Amino acid sequence: MRALIQRVTDAAVRVDGAMIGEIGPGLLILVCAMQGDDESKADALAAKISKLRIFTDDAGKMNRSLVDVGGAALIVSQFTLAADTSRGNRPGFSAAAPPDDGRALYEYFTRSMSQLGVPTANGSFGADMKVSLTNDGPVTIWLDV
Repeated sequence: MRALIQRVTDAAVRVDGAMIGEIGPGLLILVCAMQGDDESKADALAAKISKLRIFTDDAGKMNRSLVDVGGAALIVSQFTLAADTSRGNRPGFSAAAPPDDGRALYEYFTRSMSQLGVPTANGSFGADMKVSLTNDGPVTIWLDV
C-alpha cells in the first residue's frame, strides 16, 4: 500500500458541498491500495503511520507519534498515488488495485487505524472530493509498504 501523510492542524473533506469528514490536529492520510496488496499490507501501513514519530515534543524535536499526541486521522482514498508517469504526458494507473479490492483495503485500513486507538474520519471512496487542510510544519511524508 502507498500513502502520502501530512501533519495537519486541521483537515476536512467535502462531497457535493457537504462536509463528510473533518479532524483537528493529526494526520491527513491519502492512501492507495496497489496491485497485489492484502490486509497484511494495510495492517503494516497502519502500524507504521500510528507509530511514526513526526510530532514535536516539549523540546521541539519530532519525537512523538500520532498515538502519543492523541491526534486523529482523516483518511482519503486516492488511486492517483499509483500514477506511472514514465512514458508520455498522461499518467497510467494500472498499478492501482482494482476498484473492489481498493475499496475493501481502504475500509480495512481505516478499521486498522481505529483499532490502534486513532480516531478516524473518512472521505468517500471513488467520489469527487474536495480536501482542505492546514499543513503543520509543513510535514509531508511518502510511505510504501
